Amino acid sequence: MSRATGPAKPGGTKAAKGTEPSGTEPAGTPKEGIRLQRFLADAGVAARRKGELLIVAGRVSVNGRVVSELGSRVNPDRDSVSVDGKRVAARARFYYLLNKPKGYVSTVTDPEGRPTVMSLLPEVPVRPVGRLDFYTEGVLLLTNDGELHHALLAPKSGVEKTYHVKLHGEVPMRDVERLREGITITLADDRQVRTLPAQVDVLRRTGKHTWLVISLHEGRSRQIHRMAEALGYVVLKLARVAFAGLNYYGLKIGESRPLSIREVHDLREKVGLGPGDDLGAHPAKRVATRGKPGERVARLERELREERDAPARGERGASPARGERGGRGERGGRGASPARGERGERGVSPARGERGERGASPAFSAPKGARPERPRTGGPRR
Repeated sequence: MSRATGPAKPGGTKAAKGTEPSGTEPAGTPKEGIRLQRFLADAGVAARRKGELLIVAGRVSVNGRVVSELGSRVNPDRDSVSVDGKRVAARARFYYLLNKPKGYVSTVTDPEGRPTVMSLLPEVPVRPVGRLDFYTEGVLLLTNDGELHHALLAPKSGVEKTYHVKLHGEVPMRDVERLREGITITLADDRQVRTLPAQVDVLRRTGKHTWLVISLHEGRSRQIHRMAEALGYVVLKLARVAFAGLNYYGLKIGESRPLSIREVHDLREKVGLGPGDDLGAHPAKRVATRGKPGERVARLERELREERDAPARGERGASPARGERGGRGERGGRGASPARGERGERGVSPARGERGERGASPAFSAPKGARPERPRTGGPRR
């Protein structure tokens, strides 16, 4: 089988006569289904770029016909896709939120034999979106949605990440201002870069320690540690309390939960991907649903409508992370007012929930078995 001599630009390679898949529509007709390279990426065959090379090389066929034109679209529920003659099945998408404990690596496997976050999840084919250090706790998103995974980590997306940081010593306001404005840090390869402006506020001062809440819109390796070290401080404890609008509210240390349809749609819209309705229904619900195909689709459509309409009526289904007063939270937050005590401030005092334990982590200081205090990630104090 002949191969293309180099990658082609979208729309720049014409397919041989009679090779168009049934899911490919002529120019000027409404778009149907999803792009073939996205289907290959979602199925775990290859990343989008490599998927494009497979297509222009003539190694992909749809409904028995070779497709070599980039931009061709397929319907996952109707078309049969093969690569090198082997049938490719569409994978269901999973989206999980984990309240990561310290002592776990944020990888699928670890060559050193250390415990990984995968041991804390159900048997689902996901991988972490970004990483939290071995001793860092808090919010970690995991998914097999390659498109969303890539978009959330792309620098241009500017996804917000909020941390509670315990530093040794007193941190004067002049250093807080320097953190806010951006400082020069040294990376692992000895390159020096300047951090972007960040939102930084003081949560509490104990005399020996200072708790800060820091919100970043970039994600360099060990950035919080490097920012502190650049000013001569040592990070004693670090917890990520929010990522892209998601927080660990209702999750104890080590617990996880699947995202709701609304939460996934919100994530996709944050990074400019749209709600993802081109798959017909959200796989997080589809995987958890049983019944005949027609019944599943009808049920999913009904649940999707209910979740979309619920916030406007103040009914169950409103996301607790969005602070909608009167809504019933997701798993573990039933009946709790998401807006309780926020008062327009970012962060929460480490003293709250410590039960007299001076210096305990503000994120994880609740007594054993108690529901953790909801992290607060609003604007800085005025």
